[in-house]
Amino acid sequence: MFLEFYGLREQPFGVTPDPRFLYLSPDHREALASLYYGIESGRGFMALIAKPGMGKTTLLFHLLDKFRLSARTAFIFQTQCNSREFMRLLLAELGVNHDHDFVRTHEEFNKLLLQEARAHRRFIVVIDEAQNLDASVMETVRLLSDFETPRAKLLQIILSGQPELADKLASQQLVQFRQRVSLLGRLTPLSSEETRKYIEYRFRVGGHSGPLPFSEDALLAIAQSTEGIPRNINNLCFNVLSLGCAMGQPVIDTRLVEEVVKDLDIYQHVTEVPTLTAPGQKSVLENTGRDLPVDTPYVAGSAADHTLTPAEAKAYMQQLAMRLRNGRETTTSAKSQGVRLA
Repeated sequence: MFLEFYGLREQPFGVTPDPRFLYLSPDHREALASLYYGIESGRGFMALIAKPGMGKTTLLFHLLDKFRLSARTAFIFQTQCNSREFMRLLLAELGVNHDHDFVRTHEEFNKLLLQEARAHRRFIVVIDEAQNLDASVMETVRLLSDFETPRAKLLQIILSGQPELADKLASQQLVQFRQRVSLLGRLTPLSSEETRKYIEYRFRVGGHSGPLPFSEDALLAIAQSTEGIPRNINNLCFNVLSLGCAMGQPVIDTRLVEEVVKDLDIYQHVTEVPTLTAPGQKSVLENTGRDLPVDTPYVAGSAADHTLTPAEAKAYMQQLAMRLRNGRETTTSAKSQGVRLA
């Protein structure tokens, strides 16, 4: 372990959502304040949307910790379920073992809500990975918000999920649900400066004092290679520090960062990438300056080395979509003119 080597008391780049290590970037701070205000104001439905690895779960644990003495809370992680299973999971999270039918389950939950309301306590339900909820389960969640008195909502619900959750809420099928979401928070990747502050904060919480054991160039390389996503930063820093310790290197430089980035690159282990051009066609990718040969499967490490960069892959998909669209238009036009297609 590198803890002693780098002057740390505990692991600063762990994989569990420990609220102590939550670094509040401007976006994180704004989202936390917004959700806190929403609960305090009894807004009912709220949502938090961000890419994977942005620290949504850690932020939500931090939020619930603020209400641990004044609210009853439930945190639902399992979202690939039907409505009955969801209600059973919810009651189990609240410490109630209940195996009755769906109607009785709702009645039991309503009793819990009323008990907390009479005790003047809030009731908060957080649903993580909410983008995985089936439409029927989303409707079950929506109906939970009907538990209310003429003066207040008995239940505060926070949906947390990836950008696909926004896609789902934007659909016509869930227009009633979307109308009930009164607050919407989001988290964006950290800038280079925020990435540095994130690492500094984690080191301090882990017990480190003094300057960071990273060169300035190494910190910049970490920010660029991780794209400012906290989970990626944690993973890269853990491996970089492990390698630095093994090599007896007290200050991490760019050479170590680049070596670990290469080791963690999953794409070098991919066996095969599908053929990207149709027979007899040649594709020129925009903004890349590269011509792709005809009928060539793009295999990492092949002699021609035609592995696509993300920019090239995106450009190719745009071209493919255009070809398919043009093909459909040609077929439709031919049929309308009575042309028999081979």
